[in-house]
Amino acid sequence: MSIYLFSSTPKKGIISLPMISFTLYKKEIHLEPYDTLLFTSKQAVKSAYTLNIQAKNIPALAIGSATAKQIVSLGGTILYQAKEFYGKVLSEEIIKKFKQKRILYLRPKVVSFDAKAFLQKAGVFIEEEIIYETSCICYAPEQKPMKNAILIFTSPSTIKCFLRNFDWDESYTAVVIGKATQKYLPLECVYEIANEALISSCIEKAKEISLTSNTK
Repeated sequence: MSIYLFSSTPKKGIISLPMISFTLYKKEIHLEPYDTLLFTSKQAVKSAYTLNIQAKNIPALAIGSATAKQIVSLGGTILYQAKEFYGKVLSEEIIKKFKQKRILYLRPKVVSFDAKAFLQKAGVFIEEEIIYETSCICYAPEQKPMKNAILIFTSPSTIKCFLRNFDWDESYTAVVIGKATQKYLPLECVYEIANEALISSCIEKAKEISLTSNTK
């Protein structure tokens, strides 16, 4: 069974078919008077550090281990990493542990959870800036994944862009990075959720499915 990955990060031995392109939304960001940054994606980290190198000097709250690793790899500092890969979970933890912080949420144009509204209702000081936006990459019909393929989706946006390009085939099996992403799958599809919110975990799950199917 062929395995397709729709992330922008190619992986060895997996068919890469990126669904999303990224564009910086603004030319600069101002970091005063904030003492904490909030990131919910790897791309937000890359974009923020590109727009203002001083962002690396402000401790960050991160959702997901992939985002946390991106912060550290680019020279930033982790103040806290959410236990689960969901915006609501991170927001609840911020209310408990970081209510006195002055937080700047650096985010994409479209988000699946309104963290700012949720936190402001709880009395947390938070402002947000949109620093990048995403758009779907277009593919020709003949580039559609073959029947019985295993499809790895790492975000709701990758599912939306896939369905803009191709009709869903009932022979497909989806592997998703978490429950928030799973909600955007077509109702009729067969799917599995990765054990961890990591691309590597998604690939492991896809290979398990492939091996199981090949032994039947």
